[in-house]
Amino acid sequence: MPRFLHTADWQIGRQYVQFPPEDGALLAEARLEAVATLARLATEHAVDAVLVAGDVFDAQAVSARTIRRLFAQLSGYAGPWLMIPGNHDAALAESVWTSAMRIGALPPNVHLALEPAVLDFASLGFVALAAPLTQRHTYNDLTEWFDAAQTQPGLLRIGLAHGCVQGLLDEAIDSPNPIGADRARSARLDYLALGDWHGCRQVDERTWYSGTPEADRFRDNDPGFALLVDIEASGRAPVVTRIETGRFRWRTREAVVSVASDVERIAGELAGVQASDVLSLQVSGQVDLPGLVRLRDAIGLAEAGARHLQADLSALRLVPTAEDIAELDADGYLGELIAELRDAQSAKGDAAAAAVAAQALELLATFLLEGRTAVADP
Repeated sequence: MPRFLHTADWQIGRQYVQFPPEDGALLAEARLEAVATLARLATEHAVDAVLVAGDVFDAQAVSARTIRRLFAQLSGYAGPWLMIPGNHDAALAESVWTSAMRIGALPPNVHLALEPAVLDFASLGFVALAAPLTQRHTYNDLTEWFDAAQTQPGLLRIGLAHGCVQGLLDEAIDSPNPIGADRARSARLDYLALGDWHGCRQVDERTWYSGTPEADRFRDNDPGFALLVDIEASGRAPVVTRIETGRFRWRTREAVVSVASDVERIAGELAGVQASDVLSLQVSGQVDLPGLVRLRDAIGLAEAGARHLQADLSALRLVPTAEDIAELDADGYLGELIAELRDAQSAKGDAAAAAVAAQALELLATFLLEGRTAVADP
């Protein structure tokens, strides 16, 4: 029974410029480590081939060192790696692929389709119909020729493509690089391995997106998997098993603060972050000064424990109580200023002015609090 490992969207060479350098470097390195994991899994599960459905690289301008490092990760699996270019690494006249061939980086067991082709693996019981992207965007369905492709009877027909199944994916991304939703049936495919969508997703009985093996963005679409595909015989439905491959967990947490217990709940959740977490925290609502201090302390501790934590408190309003102001010894002019800023941040009709007032109030209160703490604990 032929067995395959389906993967895609490695995005090797991706730069995480939105993160601090030390975090970005580790996240980029994790993508290379994911490929080594795929090689190990392919060997452990004794697959007949690894299907790589596009976007091996994140861009065309990848260094020779990165290219060599990527292909070195494949050494853990000696069987065939079937690869096609995607939209990020399209098979242009001059591309990352021509660079890889020029420096002799491609191992002999990498079978790269730079143009539409039928890749014959009759000795392994299958043929692969490959539909590489030869430009970043196309508005024609590059898998259409699969329907008329003639292959030897009895061999599995495996499709390999990169693009958007029409009418399936959300966020108005039904173009470019379209793929017919019924392609597996019309082309008599036993399995259609797709790339482009970064989450693991089933289209129909014979069509799947594997998603990226290592999460790379704050989107809850099930990344971090590869697919083990078993097909008993031509015409039989594949048995698809998800295998976890991701090292880091990218999560988004939105929290609303209205009472003190809300702050404690958020702090408790932050106390549970792990070194594998890449977390985006967005907090809204309103909080008194002790609550803000507690929240900022919890965020600081979590930043030390997580791989990366980005916290957005811009929608959280500081509303000091009379007790808070008294604790700050903010009487006279400072007390009046805090009261004015507190009222201004709640004013309607001028959102920009309210935001400025909220920021000024937080800065002033924090400054006074730190000053009081420094005097109490010299």
